[in-house]
Amino acid sequence: MKSKSIGILIKPKFPEVKATLQNVVNWLRARSIDVLLDTTSASLLGEPGGIQKTQLAGKADVLLVLGGDGTMLNAARLAGERSIPILGVNMGGLGFLTEVRLDNLYPSLERVFANDYVLDERLMLKTHIHRHGETVAQGGVLNDVVVSKGTLARMIELKIAIQGEFVTNLRGDGLIVTTPTGSTAYSLSAGGPIIEPAVQSLMLTPICPHTLTHRPLIVPAHAEIEVTLTSKDDGAMATMDGQVGVALSQGDSVEMKVSEHRTRLIRFPETRYYDVLREKLKWGDG
Repeated sequence: MKSKSIGILIKPKFPEVKATLQNVVNWLRARSIDVLLDTTSASLLGEPGGIQKTQLAGKADVLLVLGGDGTMLNAARLAGERSIPILGVNMGGLGFLTEVRLDNLYPSLERVFANDYVLDERLMLKTHIHRHGETVAQGGVLNDVVVSKGTLARMIELKIAIQGEFVTNLRGDGLIVTTPTGSTAYSLSAGGPIIEPAVQSLMLTPICPHTLTHRPLIVPAHAEIEVTLTSKDDGAMATMDGQVGVALSQGDSVEMKVSEHRTRLIRFPETRYYDVLREKLKWGDG
């Protein structure tokens, strides 16, 4: 890899992150690699400056993530239009997206600089939220968009259309629209199937539907999905990747389609997707 610029993203709450960050920064600088720190990381190390997190991906050639899947999702959104490669180091729990264990960090970096890796391109969703014909929010997501009820224990009503064609009215706790990458996240807990990331598709997973015949629906990746809140519910939300929430009002519509951009994850050839599933989901144990 010809890159000489690595931006580092961290989850500050992990107890060992400060020592890990300091060590990896020293390691990279000793090899004349330009290290870009956001303001959080710079402050943690007591260094002056630091750049805004939103500008990190615009200046770096690679993103190194020290955290869990939430930090990876944040990195994917930041990478945005540039789609720069992301290497994830698992300092969290389950970690479907983070490729590298902490104890294998430096050998993995050596392999990256030796071009001994592959890029795993993942679909992203482009989301627009419309109110009275105007766009009130938009964003890109790697995992999912969730349209869900507020704090009161009552159902919401949603109208679902695909490619402009009415599909169904859904009453329940909400709906998850997910990419294959997100199929192992919230959608899995709601009863959705696992979709291999190479399968070019999207999935709609109802959350606790009132009508039990509503089941997860897999559609082609080119399908455009529109979900409209038809009930009058204070507190209803559209949540992107579990991190960005937008309050919805009756009549608001959430439009989703596959983005022209991809998230590019750094992978190593010996790591297989089914190995990750077996490890994370404890398949075959006992």
